[in-house]
Amino acid sequence: MAVPKRKTSKSRAGKRRSHQKTFSKNIIEDKKSGEYRLSHHLDLKTGMYKGRQVLDPKD
Repeated sequence: MAVPKRKTSKSRAGKRRSHQKTFSKNIIEDKKSGEYRLSHHLDLKTGMYKGRQVLDPKD
């Protein structure tokens, strides 16, 4: 069985794990309705996206 010859240093392990971070969601407050939504997504409550009506609004 293959066994590492030396211990992996903290800096080397950190470099390997540098891409495993989590990102927070980009939540913004809608200017017209005041509801919170993801940026670059349509508002499901009003059905608006980029100032135009895309879907029928939910009740």
